[in-house]
Amino acid sequence: MTELLDLRTEARVRLPELPSLPELNRAAVATWRGRMVNEYQSGAVFAALAKQAEQVGLARGWVEELRAFELEERRHGVLCGSVVEALGGEARAEVALRPPVPAHADAAPLEALARNVLSVSCLSETVAVALIGAERLEMPDGELRELLTRIWADEVGHARFGWRLMQELSPAFDASQLERLSLYLRLALRHLELHELAHLPLASQPPPAGVALGLCSGADARRLFYSTVAEAILPALEGLGLAAHTAWAAREGADAAARG
Repeated sequence: MTELLDLRTEARVRLPELPSLPELNRAAVATWRGRMVNEYQSGAVFAALAKQAEQVGLARGWVEELRAFELEERRHGVLCGSVVEALGGEARAEVALRPPVPAHADAAPLEALARNVLSVSCLSETVAVALIGAERLEMPDGELRELLTRIWADEVGHARFGWRLMQELSPAFDASQLERLSLYLRLALRHLELHELAHLPLASQPPPAGVALGLCSGADARRLFYSTVAEAILPALEGLGLAAHTAWAAREGADAAARG
């Protein structure tokens, strides 16, 4: 099923001033419209995490942070939509409905929450911080760089939240729970890899001028993804008592098992 995401009204309130590169407009519109969809839909993910956190009895501060993240992601969607509009496109798209955040009925409530926090904040958001940060550094000064910096700063907060929460939760998990979380990581890491590769096509090789509109080399972004996993994510997961390196090595088998 699909639904229409229409952010035109909000996106047109303030359009960023962009460099004139008409030969790259089509690619840039597609890139920023895709970001618009991903960012806006991520708001529902954090809303579901906030509800889950509240149900398991996390302190109010944790829940309020997640609710703030929901609003931030929706604001990111509007910001990306404003870039689409400034490029001459329309900030609307027919989008597939996202599946609900997994309930993980096979796990106790706190362990189920930990799985989702690992997947969303510790994995996906940490990768987003690396990719957006690299893009921001390459982009010349201007309104688009400022817009991207606002998004990047929020994503840093989303990633740090997950690592802080897991540092608080993991000491309470016994050996069997840590083992189950390590097994879950095999599937979570594989899904992360497949998602990122799908959004970082090797065919994406824009000219050097493309960095001014947020266009990046798919090959370069893939290399950054793998180095982020190896150098940042896996060591941090190991520090939580999880067998992350083993999970990464076994991720393809987990994907095959999930397909049945």
